[in-house]
Amino acid sequence: MLAALPRDTEPLAVAAHVRAAIPFGVEIDEQLPHRIAEAFAAASPTRRIGSFTESQIAQFTQQWATFPWRLFPETRLSAAENVALDEVLCESGQPSLRFWNWSETAVILGRCQSVSNEVHPTSSLTIMRRLSGGGAMFVQPGGTITYSLIVPEEVLTGLSLRQSYEVCDAWVIAALRQLGVDVHHVPINDLACWRGKIGGAAQSRRRGVVLHHTTIAYRLDNAEMAKVLRVGQPKKSNRSIGSAAKVVSPLCDQVTLSREEIVRHLFEQFRTRYNGDVSSLSVNEVMRMQELVHEKYAHPDWLNEFP
Repeated sequence: MLAALPRDTEPLAVAAHVRAAIPFGVEIDEQLPHRIAEAFAAASPTRRIGSFTESQIAQFTQQWATFPWRLFPETRLSAAENVALDEVLCESGQPSLRFWNWSETAVILGRCQSVSNEVHPTSSLTIMRRLSGGGAMFVQPGGTITYSLIVPEEVLTGLSLRQSYEVCDAWVIAALRQLGVDVHHVPINDLACWRGKIGGAAQSRRRGVVLHHTTIAYRLDNAEMAKVLRVGQPKKSNRSIGSAAKVVSPLCDQVTLSREEIVRHLFEQFRTRYNGDVSSLSVNEVMRMQELVHEKYAHPDWLNEFP
């Protein structure tokens, strides 16, 4: 893993990669990632988002500032409404940034995940399957920051799937660093610091549109999550994609800002960087969202496709 990193990777970024490579449940000396990083990293590092420098990211995304972005501030929705709305915005095809908010605690499974693999059978929480892949999300009102980014697939031409994750999350990494957060992109799809994973991303690509969404831990109730998710436990079904078991380090470990203050900062930093207009859903979009809730996302057949 270290051999694949650029030699000018900064020490804290190397430490984040080391922490991410250590399996969940393995106890380590807290200083081990730092000692490895000091031995590996160059004395005068170049500031990188992950593999790419900030100037390279600016080149990859220079076209973004010309898009007619629709920017959606947080709106409190149910789990089913949140996942359905992603599909509605993908159907429109217009470049969009939407921040989610939650009216309930829920588990949001990736497109091809098994319910029995990811969730304890005794859990009574809402379980929802989303459009994109990736691992299970444990979400609580006030506990997570989630956003969806909808862009034309052509703007990621020339980038591998792995690289596209870094490019799509680069703006939020830069914005969090402005708040003093130690955060780096760690392949394939994580935002992480030397203490552990801060957030993770997932994608879906269809009809020339990329849906990229990222969930960031602000505050985590580890005890409650352990009651719900089967983190690090043997799989019951082999017909699905499992979640990677990783140590999580929420934002509240690094900053004293409220979740709402951080969301406002992220929203404004995206608007400053790429422009766009604050938007709201049309009547037709709301109707389409409710249609998808009842006919697809809240229907047992969708959830139990991978039991």
